[in-house]
Amino acid sequence: MTILASSQPAIVLVDDDHHSARLMTRMLAAHDGPPVRRIADPDEAAANLTAAAGAASDTVQPMVLVDLKSSSAATGDFIVRLKREVPSLLVVAMAPSLDRDTRNTLLDAGAAAVFERHADLELYRREAASIVSFWVRNQRLDAVGA
Repeated sequence: MTILASSQPAIVLVDDDHHSARLMTRMLAAHDGPPVRRIADPDEAAANLTAAAGAASDTVQPMVLVDLKSSSAATGDFIVRLKREVPSLLVVAMAPSLDRDTRNTLLDAGAAAVFERHADLELYRREAASIVSFWVRNQRLDAVGA
């Protein structure tokens, strides 16, 4: 089964840290975010997203939120790989800071936006709200049933 079945998620969260993924999923839901599917393994995520892209309709595309922590370059490397395989996907990244070098590296990798992973819960909550807002702004106006 692909992730773009009839009950497809609107956001695919690729996060290799269970606790981080659980918190982000809860925060997105708390801000009336769309359905989220969490995938911990980047290889599995890339395979699923690549396979599903071939079967996707023109109006149904998930946003991919990438927050990999296995190495300092893991998120950027994954985005490069994913955008090479499925250039049309909307991919955004989480980063430990939004300093110029970090942000530009992720944008150059193909991220449409970069959000900061905050340690402070209130700041993290605001960032989750920003992610939901970004997702809403990037929806196709003619999409039906998404």
